[in-house]
Amino acid sequence: TRGGLAAALNEIATASGTGVVLQERDIPVPPAVANACAILGLDPMYVANEGKLVAFVPREHAEAVLEAMRAHPLGAEAAVIGEAVEAHPGMVVARTGLGGTRVVDLPIGEQLPRIC
Repeated sequence: TRGGLAAALNEIATASGTGVVLQERDIPVPPAVANACAILGLDPMYVANEGKLVAFVPREHAEAVLEAMRAHPLGAEAAVIGEAVEAHPGMVVARTGLGGTRVVDLPIGEQLPRIC
């Protein structure tokens, strides 16, 4: 999606009436992307991601799904990055690396102009 991971998760949370809690440290961001975002002052969670998958699976099946995804070269970086919760329905929050919590809203506008 053009709004990145943040937009995709907000759309899912809103449509399902489910809360989402992310662990920011668990979100795989390639070093080149992290560095480019740092230079440009962008949050990687709001940068467009082509060819990525966000899957919600029952907790008891998470390891099996991860194993299957990681068995394919395009899924090598698959990771559990959070969980669906009953608290705060329709809202996405992230636990930061410092232990705080922040709301992950839908992006307002676009961070970068569309070039395609």
